[in-house]
Parts: sequence; structure tokens; C-alpha cells
Amino acid sequence: MLAWLVGGLMVGIIGYGVVPTIVIRKKRLRLFCEGTAPDCLALTFDDGPDPYYTPKLLDLLKKYGVKATFFVVGRKVERHPEIVRRMVEEGHEVGIHNYRHISNWLLPPLWLDWGVRRAAAAIEQATGQRPMYYRPPWGHFNAWTPVVQKRYTTVLWSHILGDWNEKIGAMELFRRLRAAVRGGAVIVLHDNGDALGASKRAPEQMLSALELLLKDEVAKKMRWVTITELRNAQTNKQISSM
Repeated sequence: MLAWLVGGLMVGIIGYGVVPTIVIRKKRLRLFCEGTAPDCLALTFDDGPDPYYTPKLLDLLKKYGVKATFFVVGRKVERHPEIVRRMVEEGHEVGIHNYRHISNWLLPPLWLDWGVRRAAAAIEQATGQRPMYYRPPWGHFNAWTPVVQKRYTTVLWSHILGDWNEKIGAMELFRRLRAAVRGGAVIVLHDNGDALGASKRAPEQMLSALELLLKDEVAKKMRWVTITELRNAQTNKQISSM
């Protein structure tokens, strides 16, 4: 009996979550993964705000004049609204990363919808701005996600570098970051280490690697912009080429 229940659960997860994820990501249905502008790229950060690492990250971005997009967890926004408010005040963009950091494969439609709405409300209450973007944890979709995608532009990435694993080390992460610097890139990093499979102290080496990158001449030649700015640069490029 137990084997039948487990088997049924696995079939349900595959049909409800895995298959939609494969289809949506392969066909890039209503997804923004990268731009086309040759001179700018976007840094994005998931899983925050973190009361220890996110302020350090904001200090670093301010030091180098870099703008970024943060995909925040709604429950953490409710706990640390002042950090999210600071993000917006310093010119960064804020998007939704669910209310809790749970895979959409495990969230029934009503739970997903409730969580996204509550996360959006928390962001708006903290910043006075309605979020425009959504990124699901781990890039996992489900059969209900297309409904969410009607309300928010879904943003994934062109480069995901494994920064949640502190075993790769700051220098290896720096090399990966440097290799990812190209026009239109959307790079995902993490300013919190409490997600399933992540290392608690991984954001520390992310900060070290990121500062090495921002000091590098390769990075200085590029414009580091928000997702909206990257999308607008893409549109402007298309218009100018017509």
C-alpha cells in the first residue's frame, strides 16, 4: 500500500511540476532569461533579505555604483522590511521569490497563488512599489505557474554559478563570474544561505568573489543594470536597428 502511495505521489509531482518545468524552460514560455544589449548585464540575488549579508552586499554595490535586482522571500520581507526599503532607495529593483522558499512542485495552486500575493503585498508595504517580476525557487514551475505569469514577468537567468556551495571557494567563484561577463547576461547569486542544499556561510565567499569581479577591468567596461533597464536596453537596441 505504501509503495502505491509513494508511486502515486511521484507520478503526481512529475505531472504537476516536472513536466511543466521542462516545457516552460525549454520553450521559454513567458520567460526573460537574457538580454541582447552588448554593453550591459544584470546581477540578480535570490533568497534574501538576510539581516547580516544583505546590508553588506548593498554596501558593496553602492561602493562600485552597481544596480541589481533582488528576488526576495516574502516571509523575510515581513521580518526585515527596512532592508528591502533600502534596496529601492538605493536604486535597486525588487521581485518575488515566493512567500517561503519552497519548490513550486510541492505547492498546490491555491497555496502558490496565496504565497505570491502575500509576498507581493509585503514588498509593496515595505517599499511603496508593486513588484513587476517573479522568479520561482530553483526555477521550478508547475501547472498553475502560467496563471502567475499573467500577472508578473517571470525572470530566470543565463548564468547560475553554484555560489550556494562554499566548497567551490571564492577564487573559483570569481573565475566563474568573470567568464559570465558578457552583454545581456542575467547572473544569479544568493545573499542568504539557509535554503535547502545551500551552505550557511556561502554568501561570505560570494561577497569576496563579487568584489574581486567589480574591481576587474572586464567588469568596469560594462554597465551593471536592473532587469527593467536590461529589458529597455534590449528594446531600444531593437528599435534603433529598424
